[in-house]
Amino acid sequence: MNEASLLGWSDNTRLFGISLTNAGLAVGVALIAYLLMSFGLRIAPGRAAKIAARTTNRADDVLVEVLSGTNRWLISLVALLIGVGMLDLPERWANRVGQLWFIALALQFALWANRAISIGLRRHIERNATPGVAQVGAAATLLSWGLRTLLWAVVLLAMLSNLGVNITAFIASLGVGGIAIALAAQNILGDLFASLSIAVDKPFEVGDAVSVGSTSGTVEHVGVKTTRIRSLGGEQVVMSNTDLLKQTISNHKRLRERRIVFGFGVSYDTTPEQAEAIPGIVKSIVGECDKLRFDRAHFKAFGDSSLDYEVVYFVLVPDYGLYMDQQQRINLALLRELAARGIEFAFPTRTVHVIAAPAASAPRLAAAG
Repeated sequence: MNEASLLGWSDNTRLFGISLTNAGLAVGVALIAYLLMSFGLRIAPGRAAKIAARTTNRADDVLVEVLSGTNRWLISLVALLIGVGMLDLPERWANRVGQLWFIALALQFALWANRAISIGLRRHIERNATPGVAQVGAAATLLSWGLRTLLWAVVLLAMLSNLGVNITAFIASLGVGGIAIALAAQNILGDLFASLSIAVDKPFEVGDAVSVGSTSGTVEHVGVKTTRIRSLGGEQVVMSNTDLLKQTISNHKRLRERRIVFGFGVSYDTTPEQAEAIPGIVKSIVGECDKLRFDRAHFKAFGDSSLDYEVVYFVLVPDYGLYMDQQQRINLALLRELAARGIEFAFPTRTVHVIAAPAASAPRLAAAG
């Protein structure tokens, strides 16, 4: 059989209504397309990574990571569709091929977007992670979950619409179902949004020392529904995020300096000159430590059994142990200095004055007798 006869035979021989020549051309084009795309995916990311390494822009690094996540099966499907495009298909099948093109491209773009969300989540964790504590921020987790849900919902609805499905009623039913679910799970959703509020506003983070109501301790975990605090007593306290945000939270880790106010009283036997010298004594004692800043000391008031003084100073570091050490030093120094000057500390006393009743006159007593 000569070449012309072979070509004529392949043109006239049909398989499912497609000539062997046309089918062979489609298979060849599909193979070539697959090989070219596979080669490009093997070479392009490495070249792009080298270029990205020479720049300070992080967007190109993200682009390289996203493109490296291209799905091989979808590449095979695209190559097959390119080959099918070389066939002389009826209009009905041509429309189906167009729908497959849309589905393949939509899925690949969704996979790229999903990978970009994962990269963004990872970089957020790396940027905001507390040293020595492995914890995924609630904001990142919720945002990632929300974006992925929205992404795949949009892709699914777009594919259904492309296939000719009427999605209007489907979207309406989803809305009604969403409202019903929200009403049934409003407490859970309240905690979820409270968790998002904590993560965005950041009143505290993992590792912070906080006080909430009667509970004081260190934050161990901020979850979607609850926050766990290791109390000073050692037990773990689990609090609902919603209830937590309804209370006043004191974050001791963000304390930069402490304002300390304390008072004491001396006895009324203190002379005016001694009373006048006491603020200077207190100022001198407080100023002996370079981690304290004296603010004021005043003879405040006449108490029931003492001359009352009020002292204000600042501890320039947040260390509670240092504050207690210095307060103890100040108290002991005051005891010594005031004792050396003959000034006594006051203690609660009460003086009772008894007035005797006047004696009855003798005539009156006689008359009474």
